[in-house]
Amino acid sequence: MNKIPTLDDIRSTHRRIKPFINHTPVLTSGQLNRIYGCNLFFKCENFQKVGAFKFRGATNAVLLLDEEQKKKGVVTHSSGNHAAALSLAAGMSGVRAYIVMPETAPQVKKNAVAGYGAEITFCKPTLEARESACRILMNEKGATLIHPYDNFNVICGQGTAALELLEEVDDLDVVIAPVGGGGLLSGTSCCVKGVNGNITVVGAEPLNANDAWKSFKTGILTPSVNPLTIADGLLTSLSELTFNIISKNVNNIYTVTEESIKVSMKLIWERMKIIVEPSSATVLAAVGENPGSFKGKRVGLIISGGNVDLTRLPF
Repeated sequence: MNKIPTLDDIRSTHRRIKPFINHTPVLTSGQLNRIYGCNLFFKCENFQKVGAFKFRGATNAVLLLDEEQKKKGVVTHSSGNHAAALSLAAGMSGVRAYIVMPETAPQVKKNAVAGYGAEITFCKPTLEARESACRILMNEKGATLIHPYDNFNVICGQGTAALELLEEVDDLDVVIAPVGGGGLLSGTSCCVKGVNGNITVVGAEPLNANDAWKSFKTGILTPSVNPLTIADGLLTSLSELTFNIISKNVNNIYTVTEESIKVSMKLIWERMKIIVEPSSATVLAAVGENPGSFKGKRVGLIISGGNVDLTRLPF
C-alpha cells in the first residue's frame, strides 16, 4: 500500500492508540534558547513507552491486525527501538512477536526486546540478512510483517508525536525530525503540512549515513552502503514509500557531523537533565550547524528516543 497518510488518518490513529501510549511532554530550556538564538520546543519521545517514538507506530499496526493475523503473530527486523516497540505492543494485545536483530545491535536493546517476551533471531548486520531471516519466519509461522517504516499504519502512528506537539505549541516556524528509514520524518511531515503548509519541515541525518540527503537532493532513491555513525537508530535507508512522502512534504534535509551529534547530546544531558540517544541529538545538531536557518524562529524538535548503552557513552 503506497498511500500517503493524510491529517485525518493521523488524527484517527491518535484516537485509536491514545489509551496505550504515553502523552510525552514538550520541554524548553532558556539556556539552550540563548545558545542557539531561537526558541526550541523539544517533543520528548524519550519518555515514550520503550523509550522511543516507535511505540506509536507499532501499537497502531498491531491494533489494526485482524483476528487471523493476531493468532499467527507478527515479525519484523530492527536494530532496537522498533523491535522493542513491536514486542511490547504485541505482548499487550496477546500477540506473539518474532524479532530479527543484527548481532551487532546494542546490548541494552537486545535486553529490552528479550524482556518484552519476543522470540529473537540474530543475523548478520546487513539488510539482506535481516530480510531473508524475516522471510523464513513469515513462511514458517505465517506471521505478519510489520516493517519498521515501510508501512502505512506505522507511519500514521509516528505522525501522532507531531500532532501532540502542534496541539500544545502554537505558531511553530519549523519542525525538525531525525531521518533513518524515514518513518518518523514521513509521519511528521504529513501531519505538519496537513495542519499548516507554511511550517517548514526539516530532516536531520548523520553525514556518515547520508542516504536520505543524497536521495532528497538528487531525486533518485539511493540506499546507503555500510554507514558508520554513533546514531545507531539512523543506519537504515529510505524505502520507496518514505522517499515519496519525504520528496513531497519535506523542505530540506541537513546532515550533521559525528562531533556535532556528540556535543548536542551532551548539551541536552547537561542543560535539560534528560537522557537522549545520539539519533535524537541530530535535530539539535542541525540547528547548531545551520544557525542562519533557525535564528529567531520557533522550532519544534522531535526527540526520537533515549535508549543509550550507559556503559559506552560517547563523552
